[in-house]
Amino acid sequence: MHVLLIEDDDLVASGIQAGLADYDIVANHVATLASARAAMRTLSSDVVVLDLGLPDGDGMNLLAEWRAAEVATPVLILTARDAVSDRVAGLRGGADDYLLKPFDLDELVARLQALLRRAAGRSRALIEHGPLCLDPLARRLTLDGNEISLPRRELMLLEVFLQSPGSVLSADQLKDRLYGMNDEVESNALNVHIHFLRRKLGSGVIDTVRGLGYRLGGSKAIGVDAKSAE
Repeated sequence: MHVLLIEDDDLVASGIQAGLADYDIVANHVATLASARAAMRTLSSDVVVLDLGLPDGDGMNLLAEWRAAEVATPVLILTARDAVSDRVAGLRGGADDYLLKPFDLDELVARLQALLRRAAGRSRALIEHGPLCLDPLARRLTLDGNEISLPRRELMLLEVFLQSPGSVLSADQLKDRLYGMNDEVESNALNVHIHFLRRKLGSGVIDTVRGLGYRLGGSKAIGVDAKSAE
């Protein structure tokens, strides 16, 4: 999952980023409305976490802009504004969830996972695709009921595909979901991750769509010709 974190307190933002990283969630941080607008144009984010009191304006104005432009990315407002009227205004203004500061990290992660689940049209936390079953919160993957241990980036990449079945994802979209803006990424890193996923879960787990990107393979092809990780 890729989160765009809009928060003007650097200390709070760094704590959130570090906490989300423990759940294999990539969070890119910006501190102003202007930088948030730019990030939304250039990054492929699954969820936005939005503070309201920002140096160059109110986060509610930004949310209104996005919804007027039919930007459908789920938005969770994270703020100290605790009046019922503020919460009602936030939800009526287009927010998908509203969480008060101070907050518990586990609750934030659970709410982010719920937003992603609803956006994908799923009612259950577990993601199943043929013989694959992923528990996003426990970070547990099974193939035909047998637990499969994957390195962090490979598991993150597989989750991206499982969260978007049928969607063709470009290399840039996939890199956004795996790496932060300041991470150094080898030019062939994505191809390496895909190679090892195919080796461990079957060559048909990820399809290449020539000229466009990649998508999750058909459920019947998963597990076929898979090799155990050495």
